[in-house]
Amino acid sequence: MPIPGTPSRAELVDHLVRTRIAGQVATPRENNLSHYRQLANGVRNYWLGLELGDRWTDEQDVLAVMAERVGVNDDPEYRYGQDTIDPELTVDGLDRLAARLRKAAEGRQRVLLATGHPGGLLDVHRSTAAALRTAGCEIVVIPDGLQTDEGYVWQVADVAVLEHGATLWHTHSGEPMKAILTALERAGRPLPDLVVADHGWAGYAGQHGIDSVGYADCNDPALFIAEAEGTVQVAVPLDDHVVTPRHYDPVIAYLLAAAGLE
Repeated sequence: MPIPGTPSRAELVDHLVRTRIAGQVATPRENNLSHYRQLANGVRNYWLGLELGDRWTDEQDVLAVMAERVGVNDDPEYRYGQDTIDPELTVDGLDRLAARLRKAAEGRQRVLLATGHPGGLLDVHRSTAAALRTAGCEIVVIPDGLQTDEGYVWQVADVAVLEHGATLWHTHSGEPMKAILTALERAGRPLPDLVVADHGWAGYAGQHGIDSVGYADCNDPALFIAEAEGTVQVAVPLDDHVVTPRHYDPVIAYLLAAAGLE
C-alpha cells in the first residue's frame, strides 16, 4: 500500500525493501559482474558519457566501489544469484541530493532534468522539476530539432528524453546530453547550473564540468565511480525500473521534503 504523506526515514527504508527499489533487488549478480567487467574492459556504452581513461581496468576495483557506495555483495567469489542495494545508502544518497536541490532553489539556479530510463524515472524527474520551478528555479528549455544516432532529443513534462519511433527510449548514451549542451553553447545560451538525471545524461554533464546529480542502478557502476572521483556530485543507488513507477512516489515525497521543496 502507498505511504500517505511524507515517509520518515525508517518508513522509507521499509518501503524500499518491500518494493525492491533497494534491498534484494531484481538485478542478478551475474548481470552486475558482467557490467563491471565491461566497464573495466573499456566498453564505452558502460562508461555512461564519462571519460574513465585507464584508471578502472580492474573489475575488482569496480566491485569494491560498488560494495562501498551501493551495498552489493563484496565477495568476488559470489558470482551467481541475488544481489543487493543497501537501503540506508539509498536514503543517504537522497539526503545528499536534497541538499543540492535546496542550494539550487535558494540560488534560483538554472536546472536541466533528463532521463535515460523514462519507464521508471520520468515522474521522479518531472516532480522534481515542478517543485524547483515553484521555488523559483529556471527549468532549462532545450533547443528544438536535436537528434543523435539513436533518435530525437525531446523534452516531455520538463524532462529531456530520447525519442525513437514514437516511443520514449531507454539509453545509456551521453550523446543526447552532448547534443543539448552543444546546441545551448552554439545559441549563446547559458549552460545549466545543475543537471538532475541518470545514465549517460548525468555522466556527460558531469564530465563537461556541470554540477551533476542523479540516480543509478547496481549494474551501472560508472556514475558511482564518477561520484568517488568527484566528477558527479551525487549518485543515488536504487533499482531504476521496478514493477510500477508508483513505487517511487514515497521516494519523491521524501526527497522534496528533505530539500524544503514540498
